[in-house]
Amino acid sequence: MKFSKKLAMGLLFSLTLIAAGCGQTKTASDSDADSTSTPAVTEKKLNVQVSFYPMYEFTKNVAGDLADVHTLVPAGMEPHDWEPTPQDIASIETADVLVYNGAGMESWIDQVKDSLSNDKLVQVEASQGIDLLEGVEDGHHHGDSSADEHDHDHTDEATTEEHDHDHEHADEATTEEHDHEHDAGTEEGHSHDHGGLDPHVWLSPVLAVQEVRNIQAGLAQAAPEHAEQFKQNADAYIAKLETLDQEFKAAVTDSKRKDFITQHAAFGYLAQQYGLQQVPIAGLSPEQEPSAAQMASVIDFAKEHQVKTIFFETLVSSKVSETIASEVGAKTAVLNPIEGLTEEEIAAGLDYIGVMEQNLQALKLALNE
Repeated sequence: MKFSKKLAMGLLFSLTLIAAGCGQTKTASDSDADSTSTPAVTEKKLNVQVSFYPMYEFTKNVAGDLADVHTLVPAGMEPHDWEPTPQDIASIETADVLVYNGAGMESWIDQVKDSLSNDKLVQVEASQGIDLLEGVEDGHHHGDSSADEHDHDHTDEATTEEHDHDHEHADEATTEEHDHEHDAGTEEGHSHDHGGLDPHVWLSPVLAVQEVRNIQAGLAQAAPEHAEQFKQNADAYIAKLETLDQEFKAAVTDSKRKDFITQHAAFGYLAQQYGLQQVPIAGLSPEQEPSAAQMASVIDFAKEHQVKTIFFETLVSSKVSETIASEVGAKTAVLNPIEGLTEEEIAAGLDYIGVMEQNLQALKLALNE
């Protein structure tokens, strides 16, 4: 397990912030206890911290008005290499629920979780129970994206985890044991740097449904009195995801081609779901620079298969995609992995469904050229 020196220092500083906050809270409580007035009773909303944008979208749609949902990774920031600040860690410590994707997406999650002392914090790993694909680390694999699968090895019954500082779980029916077994053997917690696994499960509408259900279960654990409302909200949002799934199926059924070239290997689950072939320029991280040999391989593939569109994405430089497009006489277009929204997308009122519909239209054009 890799530990970031910056993150370790942040964990230490966050403890100071939390201790200071506790002292302030006590003073306020003493003051309230002395008050003779009877304040109006307002129902306390759940305080939910989520790692990055897709987790926010799914959680907000399930929680509705019953929770305040806060995203840790700021808008417009690429989440793969992001690390929490001391203030972020303090916010997690005082939350009711923490939602994260898992599957190695949040490289910092194990280190932060091990530092927490809030034994009532419900932790939801949204990708739990999903069979994970092996990642394309070097961007050089041009085979069927659905060829390699990896069992996430979670118990089917457990969808959330209530964190205990001593790592003992009081309620086995509603919590999860973080004992992931990988092909190389049993490891402690999640492997960092994705552990060779592809974390981009949210880009398949079908797998997004599973993530929404896991989040629903976690919120119901934190506020069981609202379990039925969470289910109704989840059902309504899942209906939208199912419509999106049908739209993707219809779009690719009679397409002229089944392959597409994209900036990094984020679309393996989408490709697997709809019988497509993802040809990534780079591996699992968009910041990964392809080698000259990898660039040449993609250029050869594009020329051989007469690819007319090279996809890039919004949160990282499009230079590599533009270079390949120029070399093969293709155009460029956006295929968005939805790892975060830009300020422009937020201002335009876009959300997960809206961006996925844009992705669908872009793919339809590229697959029929």
